[in-house]
Amino acid sequence: MDERRRGLRRVPVDRSEGFGERLLGQLLDRSHEMPPQLIAPLVAEEVARIGGRDVSIHLQDYEQTTLVPVPGRGLTAGAPLPVDGSPAGAAFLGRRMVEERQADGLRLHLPLVNGADEIGVLSLTLDTVNEDDLRLLRRLAALVAEMVISKTRYTDHFFKARRHGRPLSLAAEIQYAQLPPLAMATPQVSLAAALQPAREVAGDSLDYALNDALLHLAIIDAMGHGLEAALLATLALGAHRRGRRTDVPLTELYELMDQSINGTFGPEQFVTAQMMRLDVSTGHLQWVNAGHPAPLRIREHRVVERLESPDRFPMGFGLPAPQVATAQLQPGDKVLFFTDGVIEERGPEGQEFHESRLVDAIEHIEPSSTGVIQTVRRLAAALERARGGETHDDATLFLVEWHGRTADHLAALDI
Repeated sequence: MDERRRGLRRVPVDRSEGFGERLLGQLLDRSHEMPPQLIAPLVAEEVARIGGRDVSIHLQDYEQTTLVPVPGRGLTAGAPLPVDGSPAGAAFLGRRMVEERQADGLRLHLPLVNGADEIGVLSLTLDTVNEDDLRLLRRLAALVAEMVISKTRYTDHFFKARRHGRPLSLAAEIQYAQLPPLAMATPQVSLAAALQPAREVAGDSLDYALNDALLHLAIIDAMGHGLEAALLATLALGAHRRGRRTDVPLTELYELMDQSINGTFGPEQFVTAQMMRLDVSTGHLQWVNAGHPAPLRIREHRVVERLESPDRFPMGFGLPAPQVATAQLQPGDKVLFFTDGVIEERGPEGQEFHESRLVDAIEHIEPSSTGVIQTVRRLAAALERARGGETHDDATLFLVEWHGRTADHLAALDI
């Protein structure tokens, strides 16, 4: 045994630094102290070293319909690009590199993915491309995404780009500051959300966290409009996170949120919500419905079931906690949670939207959509068209898909 161990110690390990590693390593080494405005020129310099040019970074806007260019020295700003119908948008939606052949070379569009959240697209032009270039560029895009997200914590540079020149309301500013990323994708589970009206949302909010095998989710609708609704929703969201992080059962979580709202605002204010927990290893779903429409189970592109609950008591009145409902998901099942603004909104002729029209929209959009992000975006756009572009109440969609797979292979190195 000792001889074998000594033999293993004598095996040489290749620690040499290749060109790609040096290139990415320099970017990583400098990134820790780099001011946000210098990300652009450094990325442009890195791309130039492999013969690239015309570098641009586009970020998704708040409406999730447009990719907005980030200004910066060394970047080709260009015009905003539609998410639907552009090569950059195809890269963004498909989470894959898209090649666009042009007269002066090959234009490459790479999705910027931070963890499981897509934030935008990195684009550049090369004369020729080989496998080494593609591998290096994919890793460069991943590193750029990480840098953008980390720098966002202490700069307004990227927020301003996403606004596309149009300000958010004060209530929406408060809400977006509290929200987690509106999309997440892992081998086990994917989710995506959309809030409307994006620049004026006030009382609607959502939350989630993947803790080991347990995915915690919440969708919240605070009564009222404007700033008061935003403050009420922020309190409910904070109470949810506090309870979630102390691992209280769903009924106690409801009571904690209820007491926080009642103790601060009194019985004149209330919040409707749903709090859910999904075991991503088994597909077992639990939820408490506090006054929301029943979520919809989607299987093979069709709505197959309304996930009913025994009772639906809003929070803030000091009422008993609703009973916990359960369901067993099958691999590929999706569950759509939504606020009442989705189905109670009225169209141009004053007709109420109703759940039946929501179901029709889901079953029309689902078969041609690739993943939950595209489904939610297209569904939100379809609902907005059906309302004639007018929104009188917050409307939120929150779609979750359980894949029934494992992520263990991601923890095993290939070398």
